[in-house]
Amino acid sequence: MYFIRRSANRWQRLLRDFYSNLVYTMEGREILKAHVTKIATLTDEQFDYFFSFFKQQSFKKGQAIISEGDTVNYEYFVISGCLKSFFINDDLKMLILQFAMPTWWASDYNALYNHTRATISVDCIVDTEVLCISNTDREKLCDELHKAEHFFRWRTNKGFVAAQKRLLSYMNNNVKYRYEELLKLYPELYNIVPKNLIAAYLGVSRETLSRL
Repeated sequence: MYFIRRSANRWQRLLRDFYSNLVYTMEGREILKAHVTKIATLTDEQFDYFFSFFKQQSFKKGQAIISEGDTVNYEYFVISGCLKSFFINDDLKMLILQFAMPTWWASDYNALYNHTRATISVDCIVDTEVLCISNTDREKLCDELHKAEHFFRWRTNKGFVAAQKRLLSYMNNNVKYRYEELLKLYPELYNIVPKNLIAAYLGVSRETLSRL
């Protein structure tokens, strides 16, 4: 009887895990579909094909997705949670390039596109669910599906614009202005990201941020 109960409990756990993963996959699929549909109109059949190239992964708070020196094969679309992209300079100071919240993308793009070792690290600020796609699969999608190519090109262009705006703000505005700008644009960050990481993103000390 003990063996039967143990086997039944095992199957119950397996079924629970299966349905839990299925729910996560369905949620991820719908989040990605809503994100893509804003830019490119795909038929259900086309989106099914598009989605088949993605793999869903779960990471815990503090877990590294990319570490310096890694080979980088994937870029990551955030379903839930929050990532940070950063590097450590010669003075062992952390410099944060990006926070990636739901519907944002993250990777070390230099390593991904140029097949070099990672210089940028990516880890999880909180428990995070992502969909990932390899560079090879993205290129295959773009070759086979024009609307997918249009979506990825739009997304890349948007990323360039955001990076340029941030660089110009960093060069032209003081810390107080950049802090207020970040708060205005992304107020939800302050409910997720510790203040010391926001300070690292702004390029100031935690004490300076406290004064602001």
